[in-house]
Amino acid sequence: MNPHLLKLKKIPFFPIRLVRFARRAFEKKPDAFLRRVSGVIHVGANAGQEREIYAGHNLDVVWIEPIPEVFSELKANLKKFPRQQAYRYLITDRDDEEYTFHIANNQGQSSSILELDLHKDIWAEIHYEKAILLKSVTLSSLVRAEKIKINKYDALIMDTQGTELLVLKGAEGLLSRFKYIKTEAADFEVYKGCCRVEDIEDFLGKRGFKEFSRHQFAYRKEGGACYDIVYKKSVGRQIRNVFGRKRER
Repeated sequence: MNPHLLKLKKIPFFPIRLVRFARRAFEKKPDAFLRRVSGVIHVGANAGQEREIYAGHNLDVVWIEPIPEVFSELKANLKKFPRQQAYRYLITDRDDEEYTFHIANNQGQSSSILELDLHKDIWAEIHYEKAILLKSVTLSSLVRAEKIKINKYDALIMDTQGTELLVLKGAEGLLSRFKYIKTEAADFEVYKGCCRVEDIEDFLGKRGFKEFSRHQFAYRKEGGACYDIVYKKSVGRQIRNVFGRKRER
């Protein structure tokens, strides 16, 4: 339990309802779910900025990053983290498909296979400075090719700049393995043809996931916002998956 909540409970006559409210508020923070998982697959790694956070939770981590130069930086950043491994792949819903991958001028953080659209309304200084050709792979195929022990990873995190739904579609056979899925998403067209919150919500809802928490990190004056959203698999679906795996053995 959060030590701050313990202090609250020691205060004489402190309303138990307020303690429960504070606990629920803490649990809904964007990364609170990390305390409940054993491993993370992070698609759209960039330089691995969250590596210290993951290490603090003693997690096994698979990082996936497509840009060669950024991937080299990622590998260097992970040298002190033996439980965190990096792979250089472009993840979509197709295997062996060639894409023009646009690289952004903010250390590659806004890079995407999609063209920028209303992104400029929030981050006017960001633009594409070059493009490279990359072939894609699905997450399911990557797991097989690299012989990743998927049972070690019960959370999926995506930051792929508008293509998160493609990642999910290419991981259809793996989704039942995850307890939590965290994604960046917007309710307006940040990139041309990008998926929106409603698209991800519909897709995951049909597969037993419900929104667990939502944190707004950017707002467009003309309307619309960008969020970090965490989805949690329903308890009933988790139970069915556990019994299903036992039968597989």
